[in-house]
Amino acid sequence: MEAPGPVPPPRRFTWEEIAQRSARGPPPQERWLVIDRKVYDISRFHRRHPGGSRVISHYAGQDATDPFIAFHPDKALVRKYMSPLLIGELAPDQPSFEPSKNKKLVEDFRELRATVEKMGLLKPNRTFFMLHLCHILLLDVAAWLTIWYFGSSTVPFLISAVLLGTVQAQAGWLQHDFGHLSVFSESRWNHLVHKFVIGHLKLGVQKKKFMPYNHQHKYFFIIGPPALVPLYFQWYIFYFVVQRKQWVDLAWMLTFYVRFFLTYLPLLGVKGILGLHLLVRFIESNWFVWITQMNHIPMHIDYDKNVDWFSTQLQATCNVHQSLFNDWFSGHLNFQIEHHLFPTMPRHNYWKVAPLVKSLCAKHGIEYHCKPLLTAFADIVHSLKDSGELWLDAYLHK
Repeated sequence: MEAPGPVPPPRRFTWEEIAQRSARGPPPQERWLVIDRKVYDISRFHRRHPGGSRVISHYAGQDATDPFIAFHPDKALVRKYMSPLLIGELAPDQPSFEPSKNKKLVEDFRELRATVEKMGLLKPNRTFFMLHLCHILLLDVAAWLTIWYFGSSTVPFLISAVLLGTVQAQAGWLQHDFGHLSVFSESRWNHLVHKFVIGHLKLGVQKKKFMPYNHQHKYFFIIGPPALVPLYFQWYIFYFVVQRKQWVDLAWMLTFYVRFFLTYLPLLGVKGILGLHLLVRFIESNWFVWITQMNHIPMHIDYDKNVDWFSTQLQATCNVHQSLFNDWFSGHLNFQIEHHLFPTMPRHNYWKVAPLVKSLCAKHGIEYHCKPLLTAFADIVHSLKDSGELWLDAYLHK
C-alpha cells in the first residue's frame, strides 16, 4: 500500500490581500476573514450562515476573532463546520489583527474576556431564569383571575390588560435570553425553550418619501409601535414560518391563540377579547420600542471603520442606571454595553462585569455612557427630531 505523500504547507496571506476580499469592490466579490490567524473563505458559506449573511459578511476582509468568540459558546463544534472553509493562515511576519487596530486595547479586552471566563460569569444561574418564568406565569394567571372574579367592567378589564402586557414584555426579554444562548450550555436546549416562550407565551420598514419627518418625534410613538408589533410583526412572523415551512414553530404560535381565546372568550365575548388583544399588543409594543431604542438611537453609529470589537460596541451603545426596577423593566438591557461585549453572558451577571468594563474604558480613555432611564427616553425623542429634520432637508434638496 502506497504511503501518503507529504502534506503541503498552508498558504500564507498578508493583511493587504485579505482586505481586498471584503465584497465591497467590483465582481467577483470574494469574502475572506481571519479567526485566530486562520484565513477562511466565506464567499459561498455566508448565505448559509445560521446567524445570517449580513452578520458574517460584515467582517469580510477583517479579523473576526473577537466576534467569533463572543457569539459561539460551543467553539469546538463550530470549528468542525469551519474546516472546509479554511484556505490558509497569516504569514509569520503579519500581526494577529490589522495593523490599524489599537494593539494594546485588543490585547487588554482579550485578557478581560479570559478573566470573565475564569470568574464563571458566562455560566447561567438556572434558578434565576426559572423564577423569572414563574413570575411570568403567575402574572398570566392573575390577569385571567382579575376578569373572572371582578367581571369585565372597565377597571378590571384595564388591570387585566396591563398584567397581560407585562407578561408579553417580560416573556420578550426571556425569549431574548434563550435567543442569545445564555440560559443553557447546550444550544439545542436554548432553541427548544426559545420556541416555547416566543411561540406559546408571546408572539426593516421602508421610509416613505412624503412623510413629515421633521415631526416624527411627535408621532412616532403614537403610530410606530402599534403598527410595528401588533400588525407588522404579527403578520410577518406567520408569513415567515409558513414560507420556510417551519410547522413546529407555527404549532407553538397557534397554541398561544387557542389558549388565549379559550380562556377569555367565555368571559368577554368576541368583541371584548379582540379589544383586550389589541390593548395588550399596544402596551407590549410601546414597552418593547422604548426599551430597545433607548440604548441605540441616541448613539453615534457610523459605517464600519474596521476598529476593534471593544471600541465598536462602546460607540454604538449606552447603558441606563442600575436599579431593581430598571433591571426588571428593561430585562437587564439597561446593561446594553456589557450585553454587546458578551452577548452569551446570562443577564444576571452584567452588573458583575460592568466595573471591569468601566476600568478598561478609563485605562484607554473611552467614554462609558450611562444615564438615567427618563433621560434615555428623552434622548430618543431628541434624536428622532434631529434625524427627522435631516431627512426632510435631504428630500427637499434632492
